[in-house]
Amino acid sequence: MAAARALVVALAAFLLAVSSQASKYSREANEGLADAKRREAGEFRVVRLNQIWEKAQRLHLSAVKLAELHSDLKIQEKDELSWKKLKAEGLDEDGEKEAKLRRNLNVIMAKYGMNGKKDSHLTDTNYIKDGTESDTLDDPRLEKLWSKAKTSGKFSDEELDKLWREFKHHKEKIREYNILLETVSRTEDIHKNVINPSEENLVKEEILHNKHRELKEKLRSINQGFERLRKVSHQGYDATSEFEEPRVIDLWDMAKSANFTEKELESFREELKHFEAKIEKHHHYQKQLEISHEKLKHIEGTGDKEHLNRNREKYAMLEEKTKELGYKVKKHLQDLSSRISQGLQHNEL
Repeated sequence: MAAARALVVALAAFLLAVSSQASKYSREANEGLADAKRREAGEFRVVRLNQIWEKAQRLHLSAVKLAELHSDLKIQEKDELSWKKLKAEGLDEDGEKEAKLRRNLNVIMAKYGMNGKKDSHLTDTNYIKDGTESDTLDDPRLEKLWSKAKTSGKFSDEELDKLWREFKHHKEKIREYNILLETVSRTEDIHKNVINPSEENLVKEEILHNKHRELKEKLRSINQGFERLRKVSHQGYDATSEFEEPRVIDLWDMAKSANFTEKELESFREELKHFEAKIEKHHHYQKQLEISHEKLKHIEGTGDKEHLNRNREKYAMLEEKTKELGYKVKKHLQDLSSRISQGLQHNEL
């Protein structure tokens, strides 16, 4: 009888072990299948964004630029998915939101040199490093201001780095404005050449008005930015200046021109301080990512697998953190810009 009981206990233990192992294998198999599906689905849920991402990885973009592109595409993905929902509900009848998405994607493609036009900015990063003198600002007025600032003796090395970042930001704003202007002009030309008047009537005045308002806001920002660069280049930095990050300075200048009450403006000022801290944190990770990338390239030539694996893990962590922070910064910038835009529109009413 005791032998029979022992046999039953042994059999139960065996079945439990088999069941546990099977569960483990099943779990691992399911997890592996989920990972495989994610890999197969791609980095993004929108097919054309995956195609752009895959193309970018084949280009000679720096680690920081790739992380920045990833953040831009994540914002684009969010906007496109939101638009698809609106379209399904019949809330984009005039197609203006869809047209704006196309314009935004054109800006992204041009920004990272994937629009078929060669550009010197492919190897740039978003922070200052040795060799900035070989870079160009593509605008004689900016070149003249920068040259005057460098030789004025009014700036420390750190302040020159900060000023160069402002010049580069201004150059990027001009590039984005020109791309937007080109796409809007192309759209208008198409409508002007419509033969059938009834088709032309389908083009709502409000659509063109929205496009021109967007251009007007960007041009206002460019003009304000240039005036600031001119003032700083001649006078040096004001020790009492509230903000240092170019994007935050732009937002604050525009906010002061918008239709905000004193209380709203003060609240906006505090939010900009938090936003600037977020940008600084992003810059820190960008620098660390670039350093890690250079170190990884060096170690790959040594053949030390253990050292290589450790650095690959660190690089992957920094890359993920940089992407995450980049997305948060761009999303926050988008939200702040939208609020200012609404205030400026209210001024025009």
